[in-house]
Amino acid sequence: MKHYRNEWIEEWCLENGWTDLFEERCNNYWAFPPGAVMPEPIPTHTLKLIKAQKGLTYEEKFWSISAVIGTLVAVMSTYLLKCPMPLVLAFAFDAVTAAQLEVE
Repeated sequence: MKHYRNEWIEEWCLENGWTDLFEERCNNYWAFPPGAVMPEPIPTHTLKLIKAQKGLTYEEKFWSISAVIGTLVAVMSTYLLKCPMPLVLAFAFDAVTAAQLEVE
């Protein structure tokens, strides 16, 4: 799951003089610092600061909302069917979603 939008990182790079931004793998960004001849990873504290300022990405919002809606549906299904399995499945889905929302 992408925790940062590329536009957020590009904006930071432009403000701070970093060039040639690229994403090595999901949520791992590299660029050339000012005056450098070798790319370096974008500092972790900078990524955390960007995340704190910008909030959730669309993907994170989608999964959060789907977890809430799935839980509500499971609660109603559990009550109507008098069976705990929908609630157990919702718990498993919510646990996986919460783990995916965690920024490494």
